[in-house]
Amino acid sequence: MIRVYTSSVIDAAAEAVWQVVRDFNALPRWLPLVVDSRIENGVPSDRIGCVRNFRLRDGGTIREQLLTLSDYDYECTYAILESPMGVSNYVATLKLTPVTDGNRTFAEWSAEFDCDPARARELTQAIGQGVFQGGFDALKRRFGGR
Repeated sequence: MIRVYTSSVIDAAAEAVWQVVRDFNALPRWLPLVVDSRIENGVPSDRIGCVRNFRLRDGGTIREQLLTLSDYDYECTYAILESPMGVSNYVATLKLTPVTDGNRTFAEWSAEFDCDPARARELTQAIGQGVFQGGFDALKRRFGGR
């Protein structure tokens, strides 16, 4: 099993960052790789078990299911159901922790998955830097950081 972990500090309160990322259907508003998204079957985007279906800038589509959502812990976990990436058993967690020194947020995004061993390095880089760090960088810009 492959594990990817990325962390960053965002110059905004965890509560403010959480209000942006907690909506399971909001990826196009903060993740640069995503063009559009919808929740299947019209269920609320914060209902455990809901499935988001989104399209990437490169035209690929991904379906993910919300597994956990905690407003108390500022944390959500989701699984990829379908993806063109060639991963299986993919489960990821996005977690925010308040940093009281400067009212900032420590953000962590991790994933575990299986894939063809020949693609492990490529996928680790694409997910860790392209998706996770790309998302953190976009959040930093959104909140006036670098």
